[in-house]
Amino acid sequence: MNALRTDGIILARTNFGEADRILKVLTPRDGVMSVMAKSVRKEGAKLAGKIELFAVCDLNLHIGRSSLSTLTGAKIKQFFSQILVEYDRLQFGYDVLKSINKSVETIAEQEFYNLLLSTLQSLDDLEIPLSLCQVWFYLHLANILGLGLNTATDVNGMKLVEGGNYDFDAYDQVFIFNNSGQYTTEHIKFLRVLAQNQLDVVCKIKGAAVLADDCLAIALAVAKI
Repeated sequence: MNALRTDGIILARTNFGEADRILKVLTPRDGVMSVMAKSVRKEGAKLAGKIELFAVCDLNLHIGRSSLSTLTGAKIKQFFSQILVEYDRLQFGYDVLKSINKSVETIAEQEFYNLLLSTLQSLDDLEIPLSLCQVWFYLHLANILGLGLNTATDVNGMKLVEGGNYDFDAYDQVFIFNNSGQYTTEHIKFLRVLAQNQLDVVCKIKGAAVLADDCLAIALAVAKI
């Protein structure tokens, strides 16, 4: 058997047998891994409090011939405790884990780890509006999945113009020119900055929280949520 030490973020935990638990863990270098945590559900288990959700865990694993590794040691390096403070923030945190968990089943991309870590860090900062975290996450998830939002041209292939108003067709995921449309040049610029930058940059945009509220439906549609 080979030993592996790695950081990991737990995507899901499943009870197994009388006291064991199977973990689905996302790592920065080895992608997603299935890990058996033996006896962690027993009272006083040494590893029980060291494999929490919403945390970066330092994991020691034994890699055998099967696809299921065995957990031999663990400690929490960073726990994003502020996510637990607000109910809506916590629920979105669960949604993030579920979305990443579903996505890694079809596409093995290392960017998923960086996206998950950045999202948890942002959710842990209560100064960052929840809607901003949501829009940023879904747009970047869509980019990794190859479903990036087109903010260059409209439904007819015409360049999105300065000062124009648009509606958004969620089914075809395109902007449609409309003089009384709900999305303005500011929304388009905001979406472009969101898709290309980290949240610390986006937070500096004036009125970012309001723009995020307006654009959440677009981000959800693009990520097919």
